[in-house]
Amino acid sequence: ATSRLLINYPEPYRSQILDYLFKPNFGASLHILKVEIGGDGQTTDGTEPSHMHYALDENYFRGYEWWLMKEAKKRNSNITLMGLPWSFPGWLGKRFDWPYVNRHLTAYYIVSWIVGAKRYHDLDIDYIGIWNERSFDINYIKVLRRMLNYQGLERVKIIASDNLWEPISASMLLDAELMEVIDVIGAHYPGTHTVKDARLTKKKLWSSEDFSTLNNAMGAGCWGRILNQNYVNGYMTSTIAWNVVASYYEQLPYGRSGLMTAQEPWSGHYVVEAPIWISAHTTQFTRPGWYYLKTVGHLEKGGSYVALTDGLGNLTIIIETMSYKHSKCIRPLLPYFNVSHQIATFVLQGSFSEILELQVWYTKLGKSSESFLFKQLDSLWLLDSSGSFTVELQEDELFTLTTLTTGSKGSYPPPPKSQPFPPVYTDDFNVEYPFFSEAPNFADQTGVFEYFMNTEDPGEHRFTLRQVLNQRPITWAADAASTISIIGDYKWSNMTITCDVYIETPGKGGVFIAGRVNKGGILIRSARGIFFWIFANGTYRVTGDLAGWLIYAVGQAEVTAQEWYTLTLTVKGHLSAGMLNGKLLWSEVPVNFPKNGWAAIGTHSFDFAQFDNFHVDATP
Repeated sequence: ATSRLLINYPEPYRSQILDYLFKPNFGASLHILKVEIGGDGQTTDGTEPSHMHYALDENYFRGYEWWLMKEAKKRNSNITLMGLPWSFPGWLGKRFDWPYVNRHLTAYYIVSWIVGAKRYHDLDIDYIGIWNERSFDINYIKVLRRMLNYQGLERVKIIASDNLWEPISASMLLDAELMEVIDVIGAHYPGTHTVKDARLTKKKLWSSEDFSTLNNAMGAGCWGRILNQNYVNGYMTSTIAWNVVASYYEQLPYGRSGLMTAQEPWSGHYVVEAPIWISAHTTQFTRPGWYYLKTVGHLEKGGSYVALTDGLGNLTIIIETMSYKHSKCIRPLLPYFNVSHQIATFVLQGSFSEILELQVWYTKLGKSSESFLFKQLDSLWLLDSSGSFTVELQEDELFTLTTLTTGSKGSYPPPPKSQPFPPVYTDDFNVEYPFFSEAPNFADQTGVFEYFMNTEDPGEHRFTLRQVLNQRPITWAADAASTISIIGDYKWSNMTITCDVYIETPGKGGVFIAGRVNKGGILIRSARGIFFWIFANGTYRVTGDLAGWLIYAVGQAEVTAQEWYTLTLTVKGHLSAGMLNGKLLWSEVPVNFPKNGWAAIGTHSFDFAQFDNFHVDATP
């Protein structure tokens, strides 16, 4: 759920961000885009909607991944597309928190997503994964392959298991059919190393999730080091960064762990961070289908080099000298190594000895005063050098030496200045034909909130926001027991939130509005804040947490299901108060913790409910 805020960026800034990511020979020029197959569950920084919320439901226009894939493809028609599920809708598990209860049903669900991508968006999915960082099921993988073939999708390749190198590698060596149906072994955060079993399979080895490090100079150093060393040490021919762009509220888990930052659609502000230009050193001068030469390795005094060719005479050499101190990734632990000043001599032999000129691109990380990002230097002429040249290397540098002349450092005028989320914010959800299924800036953390049209209600509640899940998904993380969508500025302290609410489930339904919500993402179960709940059984409740353990006030309220009510929550300093339809229901409830946080809406359990005319005023 890391691209959540990108889709609501105004133009031209949204297109500029997409160009920095996907446009060839402009910025990161990415070769591969891996997307989450939304499964309605919390997957690190929010939930992403499934194409099948319920058994007889199919909709290939929910969420933002279709849009993102199309934008990537528009800029680079050769980009490789890959899908992987984290969570699954609950109906697939038949009351078990497990996607392999009915293997054929789960395979049908995944194949439907691939078929829908083509039918509705003309997107060809190239690779499909099994279950992110969770157990794989050998028989499920075989069923998935058979079902893909049955649908005429032989060209879709299977990658497994998006976890560790084992036990998938050993399982393949012991099972000839499994070996045949898996095309790529994908491991997460391999620390640049692989294992013997994985190499024995002779399959392609990928680091299918890596990086997830704050995108400052250290993150750039991490990325520069692993892009080379994942091949030098571990023979991995693809490295996929989680995540492509940090477009989620920064205080959610792993804030700003994208190749660039675009977390302010309300201002249009974004930052092209250093990892974009680190990527360019490799991506602008190679393509999928190029080969690594056997002559790759470590430099004598630290650092590494790789060389690649298209087999048609082109050559690209990438050298990195990232230091231990400036290239630590978030995981795994990095063993100490030393890098120092050195002179390296390269000799071009065979057909490469005929190369006369190499273009030179240079990056120096470290103190901002001394740093350069992706700068083109004078080209290197090899007229009378019998194919040899020498490079002087300091620490924390990247050099790309290449026969390709197409590299370029793209740029746009600076985007607008950074601004906080507007302190007064309103959304009436009156969108007849929404471009996107979810309302701007609402970041669902459990459950799924979508634009909804009440065909029966010709009045002011014709267009609303509706929580659409009616059962708990097959989870990947610890989703809360209550659904919740957050919005706003984490620094907000004093605020008044007003929202019209409608409980759909008689007897047991309930809804809330909340302020100062202090946690989200994978930590959503333990979120604190001030939560004002009303229930269809005619009661209200005020709690200090989403789980409802910290009860501040309870009482009777004239509330029933299938009626609209207006809730108002005011939090000021250490005190809070709540109104129902403009009449004070409770007041002077102390709030000593937390001091600040987001605004939120949600439901008591996985039940249908609607929200309308959301308004927050957090002017200090």
